[in-house]
Amino acid sequence: MRVGLPTEMKVAERRVGLTPTSVRELVAHGHEVLVQRSAGEGIGAFDADYVAAGAVIAPDAETVFADSEMIVKVKEPQAVERALLRPDHLLFTYLHLAPDAPQTEELLASGATCVAYETVTDHHGGLPLLAPMSQVAGRMSVQAGAACLEAPNGGQGLLLGGVPGVASGRTVVIGGGVVGENAIEMAIGLGSQVTVLDRNLEVLDRLSRRFGTQVETIYSTTAAVEQAVLGADLVIGAVLVKGATAPKLVNAEMVEQMKAGSVLVDVAIDQGGCFETSRPTTHAEPTYVVDDVVHYCVANMPGAVPKTSTYALNNATLPFTLALADKGVAEALRGDERLLGGLNTCGGLLTEKHVAEAQNLAFTEPLAALEATFG
Repeated sequence: MRVGLPTEMKVAERRVGLTPTSVRELVAHGHEVLVQRSAGEGIGAFDADYVAAGAVIAPDAETVFADSEMIVKVKEPQAVERALLRPDHLLFTYLHLAPDAPQTEELLASGATCVAYETVTDHHGGLPLLAPMSQVAGRMSVQAGAACLEAPNGGQGLLLGGVPGVASGRTVVIGGGVVGENAIEMAIGLGSQVTVLDRNLEVLDRLSRRFGTQVETIYSTTAAVEQAVLGADLVIGAVLVKGATAPKLVNAEMVEQMKAGSVLVDVAIDQGGCFETSRPTTHAEPTYVVDDVVHYCVANMPGAVPKTSTYALNNATLPFTLALADKGVAEALRGDERLLGGLNTCGGLLTEKHVAEAQNLAFTEPLAALEATFG
C-alpha cells in the first residue's frame, strides 16, 4: 500500500503521524511511504532520516494526497486537506467529529474511509490510541494551570504548591480517567491539595487506593461540582464520553462565582469542552478571561511537547497502522472489532453513533457501511 505522511497544518502543531522508526516498519512490510518535505522537523526527524528509513520525500501536501492510498496524520484534517480527500482514500488520525459539523459534512462528502484514533477500543473497552495523548495532556494540564495562576499570566499570583508557612493551592479534577489520573499525579507532585470528582465508584476506589490521603475523592453531583469548583484555585476538566460531545459540568453561573484569578483548564475541548464558558484556543493564544477566571482551552495540548507526544502516539498506533496497510481497510476492520470501533465515515456513510446523535444525522452500522462500500 502507498502510505502518505503530510505535515500537520494546525496552528503550532509540531507532531507528525509517523516517526522514521514507524516508516521503517512499514517499508519492511513491503509498503511505500511518501513523506511531505519537513514533516518531521518539529520532533527533530529530518528528511534525511525518513529517506534512510526508506521513504520518498514529496514537495507538498497535494502530492502526498494525490499519490497515496492511506493518509496517516495526528490532528483532524483541516479544510484544505479535506478538499484533497477522495473516495479511495483511507484516513487514519484523530477526528473528534461530535462537536465539528463542518468537518463531518466534508468527510462524508469526500467518500473517504476515515478511522479515528479516539474511538478505537481495546478488549476491555478502553481507548488505547487516545490514552498516550491523554497521559500527556493530563500531565500538561497541571503545568499549564500552574503557570496561568501566576500574576503576569492573569492569575491570582498563587504558587500551586505553596511554601512552608503558606497554604498551597487547591486543584479540582473533574473526571478520574486517564487524563484525570495523570493530572492528579502531577498536582500532588507539585504539592497541591487535590480533589477528584467522578460518577464511577470503581474509579474513585482505584484512585483512593493509589493516592491514599493525598487525594480527596468525591462522587460527582451538580451540588458537589459546584462546591468544589467555587473553592478551587485550579480546575481541570477531564471528562470523556467516547465519541460524544463532552457534557457541560461547570456552567456560566459557577464560573461567575469562582475566585478572581482562578484557572480553568479544559482538556475535553477537543470534544466540545466540559465548561460552559469554554471555547477552543491555540498555543499561539492559549488563554482568555471570563468573569476574572483564566481559561486555558488549547485543543491540541500535547502538540507543545511534540517529541514526547509523537513517539508515545506511534508506540500505540503502529500495530493498527500496519494492520490497515497489510490487510487493507475492509479486511482489517472486519477482522478486528477493536479497530472497527474506530470507523467514523465510510463511502459517504456516518458510522459513529455518538456523532450521529450529536449532529442529528443518519447512522449506519460499521459492517453495513463496509459491505455497501467494499462489497
